[in-house]
Amino acid sequence: MTLADDSTILHPSDPAPVSIVNGQSRVPLLLLCEHAGQSIPARLNRLGVSQQVIDSHRGWDIGALAVAREVAARLGAPLVIQNYSRLVIDANRPPDSVHAVPSEVDGVPIPGNTGISRSHQRQRAKEIFAPLDAALADFMRDLQPRGCFSIHSFTPILGGVPRPWHAGFLSRRDTRTAQRLMQAIAARQPHLTMAVNEPYRIEDDTDWFIPRHAEPSGAAHALIEIRNDLISTPDGIPLWADLVAQAITTVMQEAEA
Repeated sequence: MTLADDSTILHPSDPAPVSIVNGQSRVPLLLLCEHAGQSIPARLNRLGVSQQVIDSHRGWDIGALAVAREVAARLGAPLVIQNYSRLVIDANRPPDSVHAVPSEVDGVPIPGNTGISRSHQRQRAKEIFAPLDAALADFMRDLQPRGCFSIHSFTPILGGVPRPWHAGFLSRRDTRTAQRLMQAIAARQPHLTMAVNEPYRIEDDTDWFIPRHAEPSGAAHALIEIRNDLISTPDGIPLWADLVAQAITTVMQEAEA
């Protein structure tokens, strides 16, 4: 790194770490998009990677923010957005873990993350991860949502291995919500290949939002994964936003019945 370990990372000209949509809404739902952004602080010199890497699934969840914004608009629910690339610090990982600041992603080295000190990682967490975590804590306390849903996307091929699912619904304790989201979408689009806890699983050492916020709250929750080739076009985004918004509505109506 060219920065001293304790140097401030964000410059006043850099974007704010977090954006909030529908921040004054009292709809008892909380939406989140942790891998929404592609920004990299100017002082980190693009982490030594090309714009092509930043634009790929390595740098962000392609299409997830666009879908999340449209879901928030349909439901009138608050949405918390992380504006920085997951390559700077991953907002859905424990901030002190080896997974939070990856030195390699899907076969591509990230030079700006190689060999960084623990103090420098803590500084990234302080300036970029902590504001998102604080926003989530505030909403969980003040809104007391009955449902919490994080929107992600995944690449169709990872490490050379094809992934056959169109969407996955991740949960650990609240598998009923994940199942019902999947079933609600399948009722409208029966040709889709979907699964619970694919292509990932929720674990304490690799996840943050569900273990640290959603599970303790007792709210219905799931992390929604959509294959990114399905939401990388102007037609796919509103289609999936509609499917997700209606599925969430169905699940929450059932919970209140």
